[in-house]
Amino acid sequence: MEKISNFINGRAVAPRAGRYLDNVEPATGLIYSRVPDSGPEDINDAVAAAASAFPAWAATPAADRARILNRLADLIDANLDRFVRAESIDTGKPITLARAVDIPRCATNFRFFAAACTQSASEFHDAEGGVFSYTLRRPRGVAGLISPWNLPLYLLTWKIAPAIASGNTCVCKPSEVTPMTAFMLGELLNEAGVPPGVVNVVHGSGPAAGGALVTHPDVPAISFTGSTNVGRWIAHHAGPMLKRLSLELGGKNPFVIFDDAELDGEQGAIATAARAAFTNQGQICLCGSRLLVHRSIFDRVLTGLVDRACALKVGDPLDDSTQFGALTSAPHLDKVASYVKLARELGATIHCCLLYTSPSPRD
Repeated sequence: MEKISNFINGRAVAPRAGRYLDNVEPATGLIYSRVPDSGPEDINDAVAAAASAFPAWAATPAADRARILNRLADLIDANLDRFVRAESIDTGKPITLARAVDIPRCATNFRFFAAACTQSASEFHDAEGGVFSYTLRRPRGVAGLISPWNLPLYLLTWKIAPAIASGNTCVCKPSEVTPMTAFMLGELLNEAGVPPGVVNVVHGSGPAAGGALVTHPDVPAISFTGSTNVGRWIAHHAGPMLKRLSLELGGKNPFVIFDDAELDGEQGAIATAARAAFTNQGQICLCGSRLLVHRSIFDRVLTGLVDRACALKVGDPLDDSTQFGALTSAPHLDKVASYVKLARELGATIHCCLLYTSPSPRD
């Protein structure tokens, strides 16, 4: 069984305490790899490496940084099939979604910020009396980047790319639920020419590894995507340390259909609502998790939405015909099931129920 490694200072390293967590394939419920259960000591090593690499990387010309980011994008493209399969197995999402959206956008993230970092602008203001105010943009130091499990590599690269493009170094803490593609990215960093210590990847749980990263005194900036409760915790502990924070948190997005909406067709409101609700098993921060429909068209929308839901091909995420794969973890499945149970208790009608038998263990 494969053991995933941390990536610190340009090297694959085991967790200092030697502890590992099970990495479960959602579609089968079987353990298929082991992920480091890192702690504060591993975070300390990664932060020390990032802090040591920061002065030289910050002084690297933007054009040189851009060349390295573009090379990393090329390597992701060259390893597309490997990343796509790993993403599908690790998350349970349909492989067609990983192939069409998730992994290609990872490469796009690096190319976008490679171009952006070579184009800089600054504000300049005449304050009168011979006084001029201007803004200089400078890298801040070590950035702590904590990414979620629903779009693991896509959202992690969305954090890494601007951090290192602008001259910062970083310590990444991917979700321990979906660690494989972050581990694979670490394998490409040296090949792309990223200097040791510029990008470090430490796997582990939120409380142990994530908490140590958030509260580390040598990490002045934190970017987090995840739950609102964890975001509150981060703000509470990082705020008094005057860290720069970027918090992308949970929400309940309303999808509103008015009575004059175009309902039918693949670009109509019903089809769009179905995609918004069920793409990636609904595990997207911008999914349409609430549907508000004008009373006069409610029955028509309900019928159309149920028909589309029932027509979804639920199956093995690695099957190209699958449209709806597996929920990413057992705790998340329990959470979703608890809301269905609550809906029944409140008198709701269940209009569609899809069953699926998991595939055989992978070779």
